[in-house]
Parts: sequence; structure tokens; C-alpha cells
Amino acid sequence: MKNDQIKDRSMLNEIVQPLTDWYRQNKRILPWRDQNNAYYTWVSEIMLQQTRVEAVKPYFQRFIGELPDVQALAECPEEKLMKLWEGLGYYNRVRNMQTAARTVVCEYEGVLPASYEELLSLKGIGNYTAGAIASIAYQIPVPAVDGNVLRVISRITEDRQDIMKQSVRRQIEENLLGIMPEETPGDFNQALMELGAVVCVPNGPARCEACPVSEYCLAYRHGTVEELPVKAPKKERILQNRTVLVIQDGEKTAIQKRPEKVFLPDYMSFRISWAILHGRKCWIR
Repeated sequence: MKNDQIKDRSMLNEIVQPLTDWYRQNKRILPWRDQNNAYYTWVSEIMLQQTRVEAVKPYFQRFIGELPDVQALAECPEEKLMKLWEGLGYYNRVRNMQTAARTVVCEYEGVLPASYEELLSLKGIGNYTAGAIASIAYQIPVPAVDGNVLRVISRITEDRQDIMKQSVRRQIEENLLGIMPEETPGDFNQALMELGAVVCVPNGPARCEACPVSEYCLAYRHGTVEELPVKAPKKERILQNRTVLVIQDGEKTAIQKRPEKVFLPDYMSFRISWAILHGRKCWIR
């Protein structure tokens, strides 16, 4: 282990207890919180991707009311599922959830597995979501590193590495894994998330005076809070002109559903591309 990692881990170990105590006394009341229900944790974490907490609350309650468990999600007709998700956007999130739910029904008797590795194998579940479900619902001591956690840890350790790099995320995950409390990993992970959401915020000045671990924060000590975290600038967007044909008849508009993707063997794709290039017709048999 590098010296910097040892130093960061030693420093982070100091925040575990005061941050966990703060969370228990100040946590927001959320409909999926403190339910000890892996399905609720899963649904809420997927909904919270790219969406604000306040916006998610009514969607979560309606979704759970209609689909109270993994079995119901797995069996839900697509039209109803899309309707329940309507307004949240990023529809692949809920499609992946249903695919994963069907796997859970078939392979785990309808119960989300109490294993970080097995959760990670399910469609649409990455490191963060697997860590959140494992630690919050099953008390497995694994980290759950999202944007809030990356920001909090970068400021506490005054780390100027680019948090958009996977290597930096992995380093932070390793450091947190080394200090994860065995008995209360769920509370600690949620405490980090909560701190980033309401105190060590991304937009506007951080509320350092309300931070329960400011005495351990190097960025606060050195006045560099607003300089962190470091993110590489986004690539400049490329604008392209496109011609779009819209077919309308009075107030009606023609819409065609995108067909399912068809994956062809490489040699077949090559034959088709060659035929198109040379103006030939070809048939797939």
C-alpha cells in the first residue's frame, strides 16, 4: 500500500464514529430508509440516479404500492412498468431492473442475494448500488461510493486527483473498505452520502460550520474546500445538423417503436457491409 493511502486511511478512521453519531441524530426521514428491505434499497438507489431526493419520493411510493416485491416487478407488463416510471427518464434503468428481478426470481427464489459479488452480477447493478444494498440491507461491510462520497472524501483528505478517473474511485473504495465498521456499515455509508447531500454540497458554498467532522477535514483547515473535488473538464459538445421527417394527420403524429437490436456474427456483418458498399443485394439465411 502506498504511503498516501496509509495516511488517508488513518485520517478517515477518525471520522467513522462522529459521522455515524451525527447521521443517527440528523438523518432525513425518507420512505425507503430504515426499512431493512433490500428491495426498497434497490428501487430507491436506481431511482435516485440522476434524480433529486424530493422528486423521487412520490415515484417510489407509487412504484412500491403497485410492485411491492421482486416477484411483482419481474411479472409486471412492460406498458404498466413504463407508466410507473414515466417522468423519471432514463428508461433503461427500469428495464434493467426488471431483467435483474427475473434473474432473482429464477436463481434466488425472489430474494435479492446477500452477497456483494452476486448483487454485482445482476443487470444494471454496479459497484455503488451493490455496496448500498449489501451494507444497508444486509450489514455487509463494503463501501458505497457515489458522487457525494467522492466529494466528501476528496475534501477531507484534500486529494487533488481527478475523481472522474476509475483508478481514483477504486482507491477511495479501497480506503473506505479498510475503515468500514463491521457492525454498522449501512449507517456509515448513509452518513457519508447524507453529509454530501446536505452539508458538503456540490452547488453553492459548503456548510462547514455544520459539519460533524470539519476538525479532521484538510480542505477546511487549508481553505481549499471550494477547489475540490477536481474534475477534468468535459469534452466540448459536437453539434451536428440532422433532417427529421415528422408524419402528422391533423392532431395525430405517427410514431414507430424502435425494434429490438439484432446482433449478427462478425462475418455476416462484414458480408452485408461489403454488399452495400458494392451496390449488391444480399439475403441472410
